[in-house]
Amino acid sequence: MTRIIVVGGGAGGLELATKLGRTLGRKNRAQVTLVDRNASHLWKPLLHEVATGSLDEGVDALSYRAHARNHGFEFQLGSLAAIDRENKTITLSPLLDDEGELLMPSRELDYDVLVMAIGSTSNDFNTPGVREHCIFLDSPEQADRFRTEMNNEFLKLHAKNGQGTVDIAIVGAGATGVELSAELHNAIKELHSYGFGDLDSTKLKVSLVEAGERILPALPPRISTAAHHELVKLGVNVRTATMVTQADSDGLTTKDGEKIPAQIMVWAAGIKAPDFIKDIAGLETNRINQLVVKGTLQTTRDDDIFVIGDLAQCTQPDGSFVPPRAQAAHQMASHAYTNIMAKLNNKPLKDYIYKDHGSLVSLSRFSTVGSLMGNLTKGSMMVEGRIARVVYISLYRMHQMALHGVVKTGLIMLVSRINRVLRPNLKLH
Repeated sequence: MTRIIVVGGGAGGLELATKLGRTLGRKNRAQVTLVDRNASHLWKPLLHEVATGSLDEGVDALSYRAHARNHGFEFQLGSLAAIDRENKTITLSPLLDDEGELLMPSRELDYDVLVMAIGSTSNDFNTPGVREHCIFLDSPEQADRFRTEMNNEFLKLHAKNGQGTVDIAIVGAGATGVELSAELHNAIKELHSYGFGDLDSTKLKVSLVEAGERILPALPPRISTAAHHELVKLGVNVRTATMVTQADSDGLTTKDGEKIPAQIMVWAAGIKAPDFIKDIAGLETNRINQLVVKGTLQTTRDDDIFVIGDLAQCTQPDGSFVPPRAQAAHQMASHAYTNIMAKLNNKPLKDYIYKDHGSLVSLSRFSTVGSLMGNLTKGSMMVEGRIARVVYISLYRMHQMALHGVVKTGLIMLVSRINRVLRPNLKLH
């Protein structure tokens, strides 16, 4: 029986494992295994909402083990340590608890087809002090850490009868930085109504710092201008063309020697693949540790290893690279599935072409801006307000439908509607 291992249960990895499990695993045509170092999955674009408490991870997270049982694949909890391409095995690191006690020893798993989908981490560009003093919003653990620190700062301010401010600096004005800036203003408005009467938006000072000339540099200028305008209206101090050269316990230092004071600092200025990928199994990597793939999403040095999502450097026919976005991971998962099925049936594999369906940025409940691309608009159409919000939410629903199917996703939507009545708007514990 063919053994397929998917390493990484992010948006793309989990969708692919689910699809393979349904079509191959359930019919005993292949043994499909998903490996992840966490026990549950959360859609990465939602992390800024977990960080501010407007989304409860305990309600929205999906258990890998339960999902695997329902969809015909196996789940292994662990972190990838090594790939042996000659013997076609992967090694998982020993699993330890918080006290360092051994839970599971190192394990070896055999594969015939390996899919790497471990995503990306924040890139600090070796800026002094960033590792020690900044939060990287690239995992649920980091989002929880941010929420704890934020709530502690608000409590301290409340204890001083609202004398002073909570200063939060966010470095990097991509989608994560922009969405977090807006979500913070939503959080303080909600806290005001939950017994923190002395807290309002004047007590929150959010600085959004971007080294480039404009925020949301990956999006068209008209969208970044609209988002910039909305953030300024909210009271966010948007700083473009400002490079951070150092982080300390009390704030950030810019290239011009200016100090941006902050009790909490978030680093969201670019991505890279995890450092251990750089030398893994002699596979070809680029300067940010991504694995270089052919158009078929197979690695350049091994046709039995596929790579999808942020981990892949995939060159398009025009010479551009596929951007690290959730929609790209979703498309790559579908394309890798098609190519794996073709490979198993000895049929030719097809090259992946990225289709840009536009980009949307949610400014919490205040606004949503973005562009939609497609045949309907003969190019791109700028959308904002309620329509954009509906489309933004539908991207998450598409991900849920890929995992659960239409009926179960409909039930999930119904439960979330009920929870809006039963539960507070903000996670307060």
